[in-house]
This record gives sequence, C-alpha cells and structure tokens, in this order.
Amino acid sequence: MANRTTVLVGRAAWIVALTLFLAGCRLPYIPYVTLPPPAAVAHLVDEKGQAVGNAVIILDNGGLRLLLDVMGLPAGDKAVHIHEVGRCEPPSFESAGGHFNPTKAEHGTSNPRGPHAGDLPDLIVGPDGKGHLEFTIKRVTFDKKAAGSLLDADGSAIVVHERADDKRTDPDGNSGARLACGVIVSEGKR
Repeated sequence: MANRTTVLVGRAAWIVALTLFLAGCRLPYIPYVTLPPPAAVAHLVDEKGQAVGNAVIILDNGGLRLLLDVMGLPAGDKAVHIHEVGRCEPPSFESAGGHFNPTKAEHGTSNPRGPHAGDLPDLIVGPDGKGHLEFTIKRVTFDKKAAGSLLDADGSAIVVHERADDKRTDPDGNSGARLACGVIVSEGKR
C-alpha cells in the first residue's frame, strides 16, 4: 500500500511539473495561494479634496482592465480619461495635464485620426450620485520602458469630467470641467 502511494505521489509531481513547464511556469491567480497580477490603483477626489471614488487597474489578456467606482457626483453621463501627469491638485486638476496621448493621435474613438490612448467610455452616474465603469484598455501598459506606460516618470491620472464625451472633438471631446481626479499608483508603491 505504501509503495502504491509513493507511485501516485510521484506521478502527481510529474504532472504538476509538466503543467508548470507548459504553462510558462505561471499559475493563475488563486487567493491566498499565488500573487495577484500586477495592479495599480487611483483614489479620486473632488474639487474640495474629498474622496469620491476609487479605481483599480489589473492586467487582462494583453491590456489593462479598469474598474472605477464613484460616489457623490452629479447625475448624468461623465467623460472619463487618463491624463498624462500623475498630479491631482484641486480645484481644477489642471495639474494632470492633457489626455494621455503618446502616439499624438487626435481625440475620440469616433474620430478617424484618433483615439488618444487615454480615451475611455463614459461613466453613467445615477440619481444617487454613484457610478461604475469597467473597461479593458488595449492602448496602455504598466511597462515603464514602453511609450504607452501609465507608470512613466511623471505618472498619470484618471479624470472624471462634468459632461459626456462627444468622442470626436479634439482635444477633449467637449467634456467640460474636471470634476474628480486620482493619481494612478502601482500597488507596490502605496
């Protein structure tokens, strides 16, 4: 009986070793067992410096998945963009610079000469002031050496604007004032 157990354990070890080899030595994320994929976060504040939301960004099949939740904002469709500088100085958040645009494209997903790498779908904020957005961004990366890195030397920020994005007008889609801003920070740097 002990000999049979030894053989079964040996076979299981070979199966695990072969699986790891074929999978490139990566295990999927398993809570409390493996490390999560590299991630970044942004804590959004309004013009008074009050917390109004959080964003989490995770690796997702060759892109970065953004999960954004806000509260306490006026109801309606709001443009969301990634901006080129990781600074969010209230009240205007002009410190975040323009839209993240390493390829020098024009603004808008409906613009034939666009979009900016930081152009995202609109966020719908309900009458209760809450909104949620999930979107996979294929035009950006966490690779600090790449042109489209959100974690370059001056960082980047997520900005929520007062109006919906018209998806065409350069440079900002007629999206209005900046309502909320959050600096994108690598999870390891918090």
